[in-house]
Amino acid sequence: MALLDSKIPEGPLAEKWKKHKDSLKLVSPANKKKLDIIMVGTGVAGAAAAASLGQMGYNVKVFCYQDSPRRAHSVAAQGGINATKNYRNDNDSDYRLFYDMIKGGDFRAREANVYRAAEVSNNIIDQLTAQGVPFAREYGGTLATRSFGGVQVSRTFYASGQTGQQVLLGSYSALKREIAKGTVTMYERRQMLEIVVKDGKARGIVCRNLVTGEMERYSAHAVVLATGGYGTIYFLSTLAVNSSGAAAYAAYKKGALFANPSFIQIHPSSIPQLNDYQSKLTLMSESLRNDGRVWVPKQKNDKRAPGDIPREERDYYLERRYPAFGNLVPRDIGARAAKERCDAGYGVGETGYAVYLDFEDAIKEQGEKAIRDKYGNLFDLYRKITGENPYKQPMKIYPAGHYTMGGLWVDYNLMTTVPGLFAIGEANFSDHGANRLGASSLMQGSGDGYFILPYTIGDYLADEIKNPRLPIDDPEFEKAEKEARERIDRLMNINGTTTPLAFHKELGKIMWNHGGMTRNEQGLKEGLKMVNEVEERFYKDLKISGSTGSMNQPLEKALRVAASFEISRLMLRDALNREESCGAHFREEYQTEDGEALRNDDEYMYVAAWEYAGDNKEPKLHKEPLNYKYVTVKQRSYK
Repeated sequence: MALLDSKIPEGPLAEKWKKHKDSLKLVSPANKKKLDIIMVGTGVAGAAAAASLGQMGYNVKVFCYQDSPRRAHSVAAQGGINATKNYRNDNDSDYRLFYDMIKGGDFRAREANVYRAAEVSNNIIDQLTAQGVPFAREYGGTLATRSFGGVQVSRTFYASGQTGQQVLLGSYSALKREIAKGTVTMYERRQMLEIVVKDGKARGIVCRNLVTGEMERYSAHAVVLATGGYGTIYFLSTLAVNSSGAAAYAAYKKGALFANPSFIQIHPSSIPQLNDYQSKLTLMSESLRNDGRVWVPKQKNDKRAPGDIPREERDYYLERRYPAFGNLVPRDIGARAAKERCDAGYGVGETGYAVYLDFEDAIKEQGEKAIRDKYGNLFDLYRKITGENPYKQPMKIYPAGHYTMGGLWVDYNLMTTVPGLFAIGEANFSDHGANRLGASSLMQGSGDGYFILPYTIGDYLADEIKNPRLPIDDPEFEKAEKEARERIDRLMNINGTTTPLAFHKELGKIMWNHGGMTRNEQGLKEGLKMVNEVEERFYKDLKISGSTGSMNQPLEKALRVAASFEISRLMLRDALNREESCGAHFREEYQTEDGEALRNDDEYMYVAAWEYAGDNKEPKLHKEPLNYKYVTVKQRSYK
């Protein structure tokens, strides 16, 4: 494969995107009607992109495995969305957001993409406000903002603790408008299994209809994946249980490089696991750390109720260790700090693997009503799950798998290494480096969908006008469907005794223990061996009830778990290769004297992009060097 071409424009950082847009090829309105685009995924990124492309005049086909686009996992984003409006007059700017993201990602992200994400952030707020997203407002009517981890300004716009739901509803309303106009056709309850590549270009997909079990073929001039991340690799995570990297893995097998797979975020504030029967964990938004104080007892194994522990016997460890940022340190730092305290014996709760998030001081200073107005639905959620009243006693939180910074490699145009195949939102790797700042996921997804892909995809499609839609009886469609059917038949014919859920749970424990918050060489190698052993049993003892000719949720699950084995190996190999610590990738062998991540910029300042080399073969590593011209690379410090 040729060297990676990121297509980063020349010129000053702040002018790159504008000059690039001026150089892009255009598609006339009359010709847009001749072009078909497939959009897989209907979260914030997918719905925004589909609505935008439909409004522009393209023929858009949209696919999701849920029964409605409204059920996309973007609804679970709670705390907010970043933008550089500077309404608080705290000297915010595009450059400051860009720098905070580069620093927060521990200098492992591409400068040009990150600056562009910051640059379009204000447009996103205007777009969403026009769509009716009910952002919180100050008394005078201006939009309110609050702080998030890793920054020292208030740039996060929010709608109570349900920002993701409201932002998705804005995108969904725009999407439904285009569906009603006929520019967008919606296909719910479809599971994409294969990407069809003809003459080196992405030209369609093969899906399984989840209601009827039928295989379906769809053709287009370009395919866009907006399928989210692969955080369910840990089984217990803050993601929806059906979120997975299966779509990205299908693209990887067809030639799309997979970048930085080991960069996966552990969120510091999830409700701890309550029992062995859970299938997911529940996030408590990072926004809570604006007013909540994180602490543990100073005495090991202290079993007293939190209210019985005097203030002088409490260790507000984030405030102690990081006085400049306090409780609002970046997520990777907050997560590792909680793990360190619990591992050392200072954790709370029945298991000892939790810390307190305490609102006692905030309620005293602001009153319960003010806290309820800001976080009421989050407090209600916590109380419903745990049976405890967070207005009267601290929340108990512990880190959990959350967001994947890694994903499909894309160039500046958001196109993968397969021409005509694009990846947006969490499905790509481009904006967050080794750690994502809070409230930047909705920002990136919306930015990709509304203000970036609609420009860049036209540059590719301008040369596709002369090409007719690929007939669905083309040999490449036949081949792709045959491969999908063979995978399904292999799984259905095993007739074992163990469910896909049980295998996923076992895999998740391996990945959490060997590729989670901390990693080391021995553990990663052991993890690889264990993944192979579980996968071997999977293909010998898998049990799937039902048939292929109807709705079959165990089969859906089995297909996702099969892909998870492959992604797990890719994650562990990538973590083994990167002999340094950076952001959320923390190798125990590489840390500073005070336990922080220790980078090796001389050898690992690159994007690791992995190429599929065939079944049972080692993937090939490609390196995209990261050249920093506009920031000074240095050891991160939040003290």
